[in-house]
Amino acid sequence: MEQFPLWTAIVTPMNTDGSVDHESFELLLRKQEEAGNGVLVLGSTGEGLNLNEEEKRGIVQFTKGLDLDVPVMVGIGGFDLSAQVDFIHWLNEIEPDALLLVTPLYAKPGAEGQFEWFSELMAETELPCMLYNVPSRTGVKMHPSVPARLSKEFDNLMGVKEASGSVEEFKAFRREAPDVKFYSGDDGMTPAFTKEGGVGLVSVASNVWPKATRKYMDLCLADETEDLFPLWKNATDALFKAPNPVPVKTLLHKKRWITNDTVRLPLSLSDISEEVENELLEQDKNIAEWLDSQ
Repeated sequence: MEQFPLWTAIVTPMNTDGSVDHESFELLLRKQEEAGNGVLVLGSTGEGLNLNEEEKRGIVQFTKGLDLDVPVMVGIGGFDLSAQVDFIHWLNEIEPDALLLVTPLYAKPGAEGQFEWFSELMAETELPCMLYNVPSRTGVKMHPSVPARLSKEFDNLMGVKEASGSVEEFKAFRREAPDVKFYSGDDGMTPAFTKEGGVGLVSVASNVWPKATRKYMDLCLADETEDLFPLWKNATDALFKAPNPVPVKTLLHKKRWITNDTVRLPLSLSDISEEVENELLEQDKNIAEWLDSQ
């Protein structure tokens, strides 16, 4: 598969009753296609763990049925190994372009447990697999030795989404596995990660700014971001002033790209203030003006 520097961790639009809004979803996917961004469905931004098995399969089938000109990655998450293996077996038949495998939730396994967990999952598929390190959500850091060991055992390791929020930890991964491709999992950390050898970004911001974020990523890879601050830091910070994806869905709704800003419990729209909503609109205006100037 061709390497894509930008993947959008796409939201899952919902109707007011909580069902999936396929009309809005197609609009969002087409905007990513137009920008040339790969698409990740069923990630944490897509509320993947809040969807049941039937809904998840329906989202994958719907996305694949659009025959997008950009690759589609599917998130695999949770702590039930057998359920994840079953889902992977089903995905082997559907044939998305890649899978995203997250460090196990809640159990806080050590290096050996992490290695064996990922090994069990990767052995069940020939699809390219990206690992996901996000200790703020899983409660445990991926050990730097794990990607290095897996790269020696499996040909289908396509890279690592690194969302530790630490440049030093990113550098530790790179020292252990210099031949593995590392992607920033944090919009705000992307310039720092690309300076240390990062090859791309799995983005939340590109939901609302697909073309601008792609331009931003290209500038990061070219190490030409000096003139972007504080613009991008302020913009991406605003997207995380309430639990993700509440701010993103709020802004998408205000931009009229989705019909409703519905989220599922335990997420709540009440966690976003009017002040943050106004800031999101201001940052949206700033990003639009910047993109027009390019």
